[in-house]
Amino acid sequence: MIFTTTHSYDSSIPNEDLINRLNGNHLHIHNLDFEVLEKDHSLSIIPHAEEESAIKTLPITQVDVKKDGNKTKVIITSKMRKIDSGGPMLVMLFCSFLFLASFASLYVGRERQITYALLGIGLSIFIAFCVRMQTGYFDYVRKIHNYVKSNLGPRLG
Repeated sequence: MIFTTTHSYDSSIPNEDLINRLNGNHLHIHNLDFEVLEKDHSLSIIPHAEEESAIKTLPITQVDVKKDGNKTKVIITSKMRKIDSGGPMLVMLFCSFLFLASFASLYVGRERQITYALLGIGLSIFIAFCVRMQTGYFDYVRKIHNYVKSNLGPRLG
């Protein structure tokens, strides 16, 4: 999916110690609580947004811990919640439609004013969307990744 990010790290901490170090912890980002839960020898970092009245796009993060020789391989994958993915996808679809309509009006109608207006509107919506995603969703993802990295101990790679 478009909004999925994956990072992998190597650590010298054994995988069971790493899971025990993170399991059950709570992480607070922007006054929102995230809980670390163990599930099938991997960790899930899930937001608690049940009482949240504002509309927020939040990630669900999966931390897979695997033994790889003398080291532990940690793979962090953040995905957008399914309930939150509709809005950003509609915005991207709408911006794509505006870009296509502006190029079509340039080649078919030869109306430069309409073309530039559609292109400007689409570009301004897309820029506002990108800034909003960077300060919202991707900021949550960055802070969760930094939290997991800070608990890895000495990293090998």
